[in-house]
Amino acid sequence: MSVLVQESRPRTGPLAWLLVLGIVLAALNLRTAVTSVGPLLDQLAQGLGMSSAGTGLLTTLPVLAFAGVGAVTPALSRRLGEHRLLLLALVTLGAGMLVRSLVDSAAVFLLSSAVALSGGAVGNVLIPTLIKRHFPARTGIMTTVYTTALAAGTMLAAAATVPIERASGNWHVALGVWAALAAVAAIPWLALLRSEPERDTGRRDAGPRTLLRSRLAWTIAVYFGTQSMIAYIMFGWLATILTDGGYSTGQAGLILGVFTALNIPVSIVVPMVAARFRDQRPVVVGLVAAYVVGFLGLWLAPAASAPVWVFFVAVGMGSFPLALTMLALRARTPESTAALSAFGQSAGYLIAGAGPLLVGVLREVTGGWSVPYLMIFGVLVAQLLTGLYAGRDRYLEDERMAR
Repeated sequence: MSVLVQESRPRTGPLAWLLVLGIVLAALNLRTAVTSVGPLLDQLAQGLGMSSAGTGLLTTLPVLAFAGVGAVTPALSRRLGEHRLLLLALVTLGAGMLVRSLVDSAAVFLLSSAVALSGGAVGNVLIPTLIKRHFPARTGIMTTVYTTALAAGTMLAAAATVPIERASGNWHVALGVWAALAAVAAIPWLALLRSEPERDTGRRDAGPRTLLRSRLAWTIAVYFGTQSMIAYIMFGWLATILTDGGYSTGQAGLILGVFTALNIPVSIVVPMVAARFRDQRPVVVGLVAAYVVGFLGLWLAPAASAPVWVFFVAVGMGSFPLALTMLALRARTPESTAALSAFGQSAGYLIAGAGPLLVGVLREVTGGWSVPYLMIFGVLVAQLLTGLYAGRDRYLEDERMAR
C-alpha cells in the first residue's frame, strides 16, 4: 500500500500509529551520540590517549556532521525514498555508536563517531519532512511529539551515561547502551518499508540554488542558527558561569540538569501554541523577551538568584522547537519542507558552531563575563529580527512564484 499524504484529512488507523511510534523512537536517538560523550569526555581522552586537538575535533564533529550531511539529505531522499533513508540512518547511527564503544583507538573512535552523527544528521532533516507528508493537518501536534521526544532523548543520554558507567565500571558499556536504543528505533521503519511514500516527480523542488536566493530561507537559517548558538553556549558554559558566581560544581551540575529537563515541557508547549496561529511573531517576541530577562539576571543580579534566571533562559530555549515548527509551516509540500529543512539546519548549525568558541575566547581575553553577555545580546537582536520576518504567514513556494 502506498502512503500518499497530500490530502488535508488527518491520517488515522494502525499505519498512523506506527508512523508516530517510528518518529518518536527515531527522535529519541538523534542526540544520543552527542550528549552521551560530554559527561565522559575526560575518561575518553585518558582511555583513548586522545590529544587536545582530538578532543576539540570530537566536540566539533556534531556541527560538521549536522551541517554537511544534512545538506545532501534531500538528494539522498529522492534517490532512496524517505522511509528507506531513515531506516538506513538509524542503522548507521547504531553501527557507529556500537563500533566506537568497542575500540581503544582515538582515530577509530573519531571516525565511528562521525558515522554515527551522520545518521543523526539525516534524521534531523527527514523527520520534519515526514511530518509534513504524513500529518499535514496535524503539523503542530506532531512537531510537539517530535521535539518532546528529541528533548527527552537528549536529557536521557546526558543524565544516564555516567550512572551506567559507574555501575558497569566501564565507559565502553556506557556508550554501547545507546546503540541498542538505535536498534529498537529501526524496528518500526522495517515495517514501514512497504509504505514508502510516492512523490510528485512532476513538481520542481526547491534546490540549493533557489534557496540561496530566498530571503525567507536565509532568515529561517539565521533564526535557526542563532537559537542553536545560544543552546550550545548554555550547554557548554552554564556550569562555568555558575561556578564563577560561587556555586559548587555539584550545585552547578544540578542546575544544569534541571535546565536540560525544562526543555521537555517547553518543547511540548511551544509548537502547539505556534501552530495554532498563522503568524508566529508574538511567540518569537515572547521567547526573546524570556531570554533577555534570563541573561540580564544572570549578568547583573546576585548569584544566589541564578536558578530563577536559568528558568527564564530555559523558557527562551523554546525558540528551538519554534524553529523546527517553522520549517514545516513555511513550506506547502513535503519536498519543499525537506529542502528548507536541509538548508536551514545546515547553514544554521554552521552559524551556531562558532558560539561556544567565541564565548571562550572573549572570556579569556577580557577576564570576565561582561563582553560575552554583550555578544549574546547581539545574537538575540539577530534572532528577533530574523524571527519577525520568518514568523509572518508566508510560504517558500509563494516567494519563488513572485520572482
